[in-house]
Amino acid sequence: QVQLVESGGGLVQAGGSLGLSCAASGLAFSWYTMAWFRQAPGKEHEFVAAIAYSGGSTNYADSVKGRFTISRDNAKNTVYLQMNTLKPEDTAVYYCAANRRGTYSNTIANEYDFWGQGTQVTVSS
Repeated sequence: QVQLVESGGGLVQAGGSLGLSCAASGLAFSWYTMAWFRQAPGKEHEFVAAIAYSGGSTNYADSVKGRFTISRDNAKNTVYLQMNTLKPEDTAVYYCAANRRGTYSNTIANEYDFWGQGTQVTVSS
């Protein structure tokens, strides 16, 4: 049974930082492209960042480029999202997702096979 479990969300003031983690089990983690998406109330899932199975290539949404960093540790079956200079518009539930057949260029939610339960990030102004 595949499980993706996010942690690290919380409340932070604008300009602050948060780090998210996603621990994976039940899959060959190093074979999967991993990504972070987010969903604000009343909105669709929005692509945030993706990282290739090797960790050598990454892709970011324009809205987070230069502020967020995605990384992974295949020995720990974990993907991370470091979020700096947070803005109120970053407020959302953040999800990690796994994609077996695609690449780090995949930015559409339904291209991903497995999802975590999400963790809330709230940025106050």
